[in-house]
Amino acid sequence: MNGMQEYAEGIAKRAKDVVYEVAGKSTTEKNAALKAIADSINDHRSYIVDVNKKDLEYALSQGKNTAYIDRLTLNDQRIDGMIQAIKDIIALPDPVGSGTLITRRPNGLKIQKVRVPIGVVAMIYESRPDVTSDASALTLKSGNTVILRGGKEAVNSNQAIAGSIREALEACKFPRDAVQLIDRTEHEIVNFLLKLDRYIDLVIPRGGENLIRAVVEASRIPVIKHDKGVCHIYIDKSADKAKAEAITINAKVSRPSVCNAAETLLIHKDYPHALAVIKALIKNKVEVRIDKKSAKHIDGLPAGLPEATEADWTTEYLDYIISARVVKDTAEAIEHINTYGSHHSDAIVSEDYDNVQAFLDQVDSAAVYANASTRFTDGGVFGLGAEVGISTQKLHVRGPMGLEGLTTEKWVIYGSGQIRL
Repeated sequence: MNGMQEYAEGIAKRAKDVVYEVAGKSTTEKNAALKAIADSINDHRSYIVDVNKKDLEYALSQGKNTAYIDRLTLNDQRIDGMIQAIKDIIALPDPVGSGTLITRRPNGLKIQKVRVPIGVVAMIYESRPDVTSDASALTLKSGNTVILRGGKEAVNSNQAIAGSIREALEACKFPRDAVQLIDRTEHEIVNFLLKLDRYIDLVIPRGGENLIRAVVEASRIPVIKHDKGVCHIYIDKSADKAKAEAITINAKVSRPSVCNAAETLLIHKDYPHALAVIKALIKNKVEVRIDKKSAKHIDGLPAGLPEATEADWTTEYLDYIISARVVKDTAEAIEHINTYGSHHSDAIVSEDYDNVQAFLDQVDSAAVYANASTRFTDGGVFGLGAEVGISTQKLHVRGPMGLEGLTTEKWVIYGSGQIRL
């Protein structure tokens, strides 16, 4: 066994060693640990922000773009957001032990299905250091232990946050190995980790397309993908002009670097205000890419707009760029989204009830919206406190993954001596 393999296995074994102790903690004990974590992050906020500057300096020296820097940045406002997310999780009901089915069979058996922790969760993510805090709080409240492996670009920030968390756990007599950070940056360590199905029960990759694919292909452990967000806004011919502009601008511009930002704009061929929407995007410094066929349907387009190609329809820009296409009707918009989208979040702007319902029923995505921005797809906004990510697959959880998504089910059967004949 080489040094990296030994390092990965040591972390996984320590997480497994305390998993049943953590699973047995009461809601009161888990909430007390979370409160201690929130207090510790608050106490260490200046240090965390200062350390984050080292990561930002390195990222800038590597020529990383604005969206990347935005995801990496920690400041007082974002530290406040991390702390508030922990407080929100404390306030949520504990899913562990809740019953989803109770039935009594004719033979007298009482059968119950209850929620239990999954076990050891490995979280593999890239440039957002606030994931370290969110993932720790959610896994602990749901009775799991967590192994955190952030990207090398955020290693200093992640070390500072994880150190604050482990310090808090130790102070309140909670197993500190319930939260562990892989602070070595060699890629091979992840490959070793993904083979440790003896210890790890679930892997959650969160990041770019290449990361997700690499984890899925290498893992012996079940994986829940939190894939890229190729999100769409479809403006139907009946759309209200003010709503269409406001929703499109918010979905693209409010924070382009996140996975719920819109990347493609679809416009009905008979929508009378298409030019106004495109001009509003350009006014907000968005590069609009439109295919030649669609451009012919919109009179007065500014000269020199880049042409959208086939590759643009599947691209997650995470930047001030949007691809645009004119479609003949709602059915074609739905077909485009189901063909090219990533099954994340998609929205229709329309005043036509039938078109709205067709869109909501037929678009195969984790979150579908009628007359609202895709930017709302978020665990905190959905009332989950926070999220470990947005699942774009169908099993066993879809959309923002919070406390309940970090549990599974167990059958519990009460008898009085019954035997099967």
